[in-house]
Parts: sequence; structure tokens; C-alpha cells
Amino acid sequence: MNKDKSTVLATLTLASTGRLKSWQIRTAKQLMLDRLDTGISVTELAEACALSRSHFSRMFKESTRMSPQRWLREQRVMKSRELLKASTKLLTEIALECGFCDQSHFCRTFVKAEGMTPKAWQQQAICPIPVAA
Repeated sequence: MNKDKSTVLATLTLASTGRLKSWQIRTAKQLMLDRLDTGISVTELAEACALSRSHFSRMFKESTRMSPQRWLREQRVMKSRELLKASTKLLTEIALECGFCDQSHFCRTFVKAEGMTPKAWQQQAICPIPVAA
């Protein structure tokens, strides 16, 4: 009888850990995208997904292979690349629009992600250097 109870408990424990449900992933990602410029706390994301902060963080990482903070940072860099390629905005304007606190923070994050400064990336994206055959 005890063996059956422990099996049920183990099954319940396994079922309650692991990955987020698809609606939770969609909700969390959409909230982060909607607040890309201002940011959103992990606590707010967790509440929207009806989970504790720590449980949400673990499950988000298990589901997406990255932390919520890293996912948000990657989305900010992706949006900044789009703006660098298609607009004539100043780096400061792009930084603020993408949710970075200032141009310096934006440049440091961009260099870590792309391996070059935003200005160098922009020049390369607009006028790519031809590769010699």
C-alpha cells in the first residue's frame, strides 16, 4: 500500500515540474514583447502564468533553454538590429526604444551579442563588404 502511494506522489511531482504549458509560454513571451521598451519583472510574468517566481523561472528555462532575462535581452537586440538596418534614428533613441537604460548599456549588450558595435553592424548591414572569390 505504501509503495502505491509513493508511486502516485512521484508521478504528481514529475507532472508538476518541467516545462510551461503552451499558453504560459505564449503569455510570458507576449508580455515581454509588449513591454520591451519598459521591461517587466519576472514576478509579474510568474503571476500572469499562475506560478511562483522561482517555479516560473525554472520552467521557462526548461521550456526555452534560456532564462526569461536572457530571452528578453535577445529580443531587445533583435529589435535593435531591425531599427539599425531600417531607420535613421540615433543610437540613443534606438537604445531607449528597445528597453536599454542608456546608449552605453545598449552598446555593451550589443557587442556581447553580435561581436561588434551597433554602428559597425549598421554599416556592414547597409553596405556589406564583398567577399573575394
